[in-house]
Amino acid sequence: MANEMSTTDALQSLKPGAEWVLRGDVLEWLDGSQTEPTALELSNEVTRLQAAHDAAAYARDRQAAYPSVQDCIHALLDGGDTLTDLQALRVAVKSANPKP
Repeated sequence: MANEMSTTDALQSLKPGAEWVLRGDVLEWLDGSQTEPTALELSNEVTRLQAAHDAAAYARDRQAAYPSVQDCIHALLDGGDTLTDLQALRVAVKSANPKP
């Protein structure tokens, strides 16, 4: 996977602003105000974050394939065939990258 979620991602999600150090797989909890998450909590959060990331892949693919904002503005200003072509491209991108 291109963007594999990690323990670091899980820690930042579960305990935002907490103080900790991760050396390899060893977590040293430094925060006095928040409790340290359990290994199971961290594992479950990594799984949840990865599923959410994977479920949004179509949106990232669409964003990369859509025309730029500048192209859209030019199409709106030019109108006519340019606007029709832009709409056709938008439909093609959505068809090629459907929502799950």
